[in-house]
Amino acid sequence: MEKEKIAILIPCYNEEQGIAKVIDDIPYQTLNKYGYEAIIIVIDNNSSDRTAEVAASKGARVIFERVKGKGNAIRRAFQCIDSDTDYIVMLDGDATYHAREMLRLIEPISNKFCDVVIGSRLGGKITKNAFKMQNRLANWMYTFLVRCFYGANITDVLSGYFAWRGDVIVGMRDHLESDGFSIEMEMISKMVKLNYSIYSVPITYSIRTGETKLAPMKDGLKILYTFSRNLFWSPPKEAPGKKAIVNEHNGREHSLARQLIVSGYAGMESEQ
Repeated sequence: MEKEKIAILIPCYNEEQGIAKVIDDIPYQTLNKYGYEAIIIVIDNNSSDRTAEVAASKGARVIFERVKGKGNAIRRAFQCIDSDTDYIVMLDGDATYHAREMLRLIEPISNKFCDVVIGSRLGGKITKNAFKMQNRLANWMYTFLVRCFYGANITDVLSGYFAWRGDVIVGMRDHLESDGFSIEMEMISKMVKLNYSIYSVPITYSIRTGETKLAPMKDGLKILYTFSRNLFWSPPKEAPGKKAIVNEHNGREHSLARQLIVSGYAGMESEQ
């Protein structure tokens, strides 16, 4: 039986202390048991430490993004995913998210319950001192705004733990512009506009390894700006969102049916 391919993306900037732990935590045996082949892709965002070297020693494929910023790293990774990839998982390289929990995110997609799953810290388990109160309050506010104005059934809009079906990335990636931490807000808001079905599952969130790169005030304003701007965004007519893919599929079926009727084959089938 041919295994389904999962690309595990880990954007990193100076995560020498955490990246080995993240890669070691990936449940390779369990994934293999359930018919998945895991490919680890670490995006080195111009680190000044040994992040790339450590990741490569753990068997990861390392790609390089010179321009700093989490958004730049993620957009670069999306362009490097093989066309035969079935699912994509993304988590940070600072060991705050638990890689061993990724099957929890993949399962609803593989069972066709939804197109995208977000790991929810607010709906899950947060270890002591892992989430500062001001960050938690800001996340609650942004999540409330997204639920109200975008109608998205999401409980943590600033999470860095995602899982997607492969075609969702293809339909979304060319619309992304964010260069920094507003990338999560941009992805969620535009996936909603592209009619992808998004749900949340609870995850564990732990104290990060290494120093944070988040600038609360500066990045918070960028996230709010992205939220506001995308309220008025709509995909181009040629954008391959979910509805476009479904309509294309239905169109091919209708065209085939007409051809069968014209050829008389449909009538022969009904007589049988």
